[in-house]
Amino acid sequence: MKNRELDLVIVVNMFLTGFDATTMNTLWVDKNLRAHGLIQAYSRTNRILNSVKTYGNIVSFRDLEEQTNDAIALFGNPDAAGIVLLKPYGEYFDEYAEKVTELRERFPLGAQIAGEQAQKDFIAVFGALLRLRNILLSFDDFSGNQILTDRDLQDYQSLYLDFYQSFHRADTAERELINDDVVFEIELIKQVEINVDYILMLVERFRAAKGDGEDKEIKATIDRAVDSSPSLRNKKDLIEEFVDRLSIDESVADEWRTYVAAKREAELERIITEENLKPDQTRDFISAAFRDGQVRTTGTAVTTILPPVSRFAKNSGHGAKKQTVIEKLTAFFERFFDLM
Repeated sequence: MKNRELDLVIVVNMFLTGFDATTMNTLWVDKNLRAHGLIQAYSRTNRILNSVKTYGNIVSFRDLEEQTNDAIALFGNPDAAGIVLLKPYGEYFDEYAEKVTELRERFPLGAQIAGEQAQKDFIAVFGALLRLRNILLSFDDFSGNQILTDRDLQDYQSLYLDFYQSFHRADTAERELINDDVVFEIELIKQVEINVDYILMLVERFRAAKGDGEDKEIKATIDRAVDSSPSLRNKKDLIEEFVDRLSIDESVADEWRTYVAAKREAELERIITEENLKPDQTRDFISAAFRDGQVRTTGTAVTTILPPVSRFAKNSGHGAKKQTVIEKLTAFFERFFDLM
């Protein structure tokens, strides 16, 4: 469990109170709990992880409402239940429906949002909608009642990401504060992230439909999905080129792997040439980054791939050179990570 190799754990006593797991999402209770035992058990799944996991889910097969209210009052105050527990589904859904109506009326798809204040208003409304949607997704009642179609949600997400990029400053974070009054909920966008497997499935459909009139719509669906994805946007040219050069009968997955491997090698070779880097050391550095899931920017690893220059010589530009290389290799890593 410590290594996250389990999806479900059945416990009696100890694991109800004896560990801390911020990633735990749901606790199913079939035991009469009360007082500190109830609070500790519930707290197993109530660790805030990020802006996506801001609460835990409790599914109880016993009637513990009275015991829950008593425990919250005992360890908090008699009025704490309305703060500690989520409100009923209907209250969140009504607020969500109002936000959807406001979004459609003030910012209809296809209409330009001109002016910084209007753009900030859109960011605020769509961000509030994302937060409400994140809560509602934990309720079974929300399934099939999301009001916004998947297509409309993707289009609004694409617009939201356009503004994120235009407002973006150098200091990045999961919840990014822009101009001190605009908060982007990028982490909530990522939880409904489009992955490469989904894109390849659409590409397969595109190839099957090519020539019978359906391919234009499928290709538009591919473009829309990529535009709405934070992690695929910087790969759009790769995906578009791959679709355009797709063969008739080869496996899409195999052709994709071959294509990405060739592009990755070509782009890395270009960086090596442009920055006069040591080829073998640079390839080892990038291989380690893909293995570890991140580019190491500290320590001496980056220095070993730079061209020989005295860092102590006057006007050597060693620091600026190192920073440029880090930026290029980081962008390269983010472009090709998780594509194969």
